[in-house]
Amino acid sequence: MLRVGSIVIRVDDLARQIAFWTAALGYVARDDHPDDFVILRPPDGRGPNVSLDRVRSEVHLPPRIHLDLYADDQAAEVERLVRLGASRVEWKGRPADADYVILEDPEGNRFCVVDTAGTRRRSAVR
Repeated sequence: MLRVGSIVIRVDDLARQIAFWTAALGYVARDDHPDDFVILRPPDGRGPNVSLDRVRSEVHLPPRIHLDLYADDQAAEVERLVRLGASRVEWKGRPADADYVILEDPEGNRFCVVDTAGTRRRSAVR
């Protein structure tokens, strides 16, 4: 049986991305990481890890894969993530009643913050 163990994000500035993603997710970095790769894990050990791999690569738009982060208070989480260094992404195809907000991390890796408390329409197209 397979399960998702880690989602790997390629980054340029490992230290900056560690700071962003640990603050964004409340994850902790393993202490024994090399200078080019780190595994971030939930403090309770439950759920998938997010790994950051310092490998030079281009950001592809639209991305072939992205994270959907679920939030009970979407507006507060979006505001908090923007304060941490995320940026809003405007997309013409986003329905007015969509349950997600598109953001990107400080290096342009896109992710969505999905409203789990509301009843707005969900769309898989991003």
